[in-house]
Amino acid sequence: MKELIQLLHDGKHTLVVANREIRTFDNRGVMDLYRLFESHPDFLSGASIADKVVGKAAASLMALGQIKELYTDVISQPALDLLTACGITSEYRILVPHIMNRTKSGWCPLETRCFPCETPEACYCQIKEFYAQIAAD
Repeated sequence: MKELIQLLHDGKHTLVVANREIRTFDNRGVMDLYRLFESHPDFLSGASIADKVVGKAAASLMALGQIKELYTDVISQPALDLLTACGITSEYRILVPHIMNRTKSGWCPLETRCFPCETPEACYCQIKEFYAQIAAD
């Protein structure tokens, strides 16, 4: 995990996933994780992940993908609660009540959509709807 954390920070990546090989990602938000879950869910199974920011949406994708462990710089309480309930080992630097949007004027849109969801599957439905809506606009 130390190698992944160093790669995350030194490479200025937003997401690093290791499972038989290491893949790095650089987009903001959960889009890279969502695409990885959609196209290669088997790569997440048993994976170790280092991520910059993890909200409940990202946590739900990690839980559905059955990752082994997570390090993140920032995690929301709802995300940590979900990961803990799913038995996923999580290490973090900063715990926050919720993830803010990019302008810091309110909650992250996906954190807002996923907050009331009780299961990773319910969150996943919200994530799919969110990205479908963006694609339609």
